[in-house]
Amino acid sequence: MSRVLVIGAGGVSSVAVHKMAMNSDIFSHITLASRTRAKCEAIADSVRQRTGVTIETAQIDADDVAATTALIRAVKPLLVVNLALPYQDLSIMDACLAAGAHYLDTANYEPRDQAKFEYSWQWAYQDRFRDAGLMALLGSGFDPGVTSVFTSYTRKHLLDRIDTLDILDCNGGDTGLAFATNFNPEINLREVTAPSRHWQDGQWIEGPALSNRQLFDFDQVGPKNMYLMYHEELESLAKFYPEIRRIRFWMTFGDSYLKHLEVLQNVGLTRIDPVMFEGREIIPLQFLQALLPEPASLGPLTRGKTNIGTIATGVKDGQVKTLYVNNVCDHEAAYAETGNQAISYTTGVPAMIGASLILTGQWQGAGVFNMEQLDPDPFMDMLNRHGLPWQVRELDSPLAF
Repeated sequence: MSRVLVIGAGGVSSVAVHKMAMNSDIFSHITLASRTRAKCEAIADSVRQRTGVTIETAQIDADDVAATTALIRAVKPLLVVNLALPYQDLSIMDACLAAGAHYLDTANYEPRDQAKFEYSWQWAYQDRFRDAGLMALLGSGFDPGVTSVFTSYTRKHLLDRIDTLDILDCNGGDTGLAFATNFNPEINLREVTAPSRHWQDGQWIEGPALSNRQLFDFDQVGPKNMYLMYHEELESLAKFYPEIRRIRFWMTFGDSYLKHLEVLQNVGLTRIDPVMFEGREIIPLQFLQALLPEPASLGPLTRGKTNIGTIATGVKDGQVKTLYVNNVCDHEAAYAETGNQAISYTTGVPAMIGASLILTGQWQGAGVFNMEQLDPDPFMDMLNRHGLPWQVRELDSPLAF
């Protein structure tokens, strides 16, 4: 039984805290903090109604290292679960080091003024966490997170060598709205509009955003257009599995989403540099975020399923094989359980699982770790027991594209 501090009060945090409360034998005391305490109180009310568990709440500006350090010292958690914005990763890591707490997040750091996300900033904390005897676990969401664990599980049990790896992320959900992002709009649009990038033969290959499209038939969702993108787990997988010759990430988008995105880009609303408006500076993308639906509000509207997984081609016992490991998650079932749609669910549940493995000592170490560095078996077991069951299927041949 352990104390945990969760920072951030969006949909992912709501799912993670609900699932923590459902596992009170591991999470004996939960404190939820964010910039807006009212959001924490709303989640706490839902947790109490659904599980009977009472959690504490607090107000914190996670950009303020001193204030965050003071909160950690007051709460005395064994682990801080960072479910705030990626901009705040480094300040929360600094606070964990100052206060002596383990650290976990679901997305890697990126600076506010540059749409660039990479692990270098957080990997630079390796010596500090190691010397402090603390563990920092990066990317314990779905992608990154579960997809990284799918890869390490494939390498441990299914293939002797992985030659090519494709990560396929399909959201077959429909909100009925003309345009909405399924997680934080600012982070989502920065990610989608970035140039595509994949790993091949020891180097990064770049191309225009959303320029490479392929059709794939997703189980329980159907045929969907998916687009080659850059995603952060490509960087860590290339580092820790140098044998893999090609690593790619694909995500599905509907025609309506892409049409709206094109218009928003054309009129400059996805820009992250400041512009003058009525005598003051504003960031167009942040203004756009204020106009778009709050992702946490999409739960009761979303119908359909997600299908996210990895397709690895390699060698087992001298034979070339292609293995598909994936999870299908139902938006309505996720909402019924936690009050949140499946995108939040598929990230919040792995955050809870990663936290539980640290708290129970099944995952431990001093330093900064990515998911694929750790034993996949206890994580894969918990996915099956906590709402994200997975399956393995052997494909007849490698992907044709």
